[in-house]
Amino acid sequence: MHNTIAMPDKAAKNDQITIEAERFVLRPLRRSDAGLVAMYAGDERIARGTRAMPHPLPPGAVEAMIDRASEPERSEDMWILDGTADGHSEALGLISLNRMDRQQDEIFYWIAPAFWNTGLATEAVRTLIAVNPHEAKQIFAEAFQDNPISARVLTNNGFDYLGDAEAYSVARKATVPTWTYMLKLG
Repeated sequence: MHNTIAMPDKAAKNDQITIEAERFVLRPLRRSDAGLVAMYAGDERIARGTRAMPHPLPPGAVEAMIDRASEPERSEDMWILDGTADGHSEALGLISLNRMDRQQDEIFYWIAPAFWNTGLATEAVRTLIAVNPHEAKQIFAEAFQDNPISARVLTNNGFDYLGDAEAYSVARKATVPTWTYMLKLG
């Protein structure tokens, strides 16, 4: 893996970096991503795997998310998995880090169904951990218990199981059992 970091032209504290992985580039979201992200995020299988994504996806939801991701005072950084350099789609999935307190982050990710079972989620999580753009000391994550593949992504990247919990899923309109994980860094 060759985790190259490209700093924005006017690097400020909250500017997002671009990170090169082996098969894709993690780059900040841009308005031109709205169509592909809406197509993938509109898939019920993707929405059901997240806490906050509604299904059906309301008009303008992706554009609003992209706007939030561009705000200077945001708490969450989002990256698109851009596969164009490797001959793939411009949007393979999405990964984000949500800043918490005490140098802690929470990681979220989803991969477009056409690219499931290809190791992209594992590579994206590993790449983001290696770069650690928020200089976190701990990263937390969760996986719905009916999605053991997402849990395997976390354990394959060194996350330790903390216990069972539950989280509300907007798409499911229900509280769903989860597994909670943590990774200590440095």
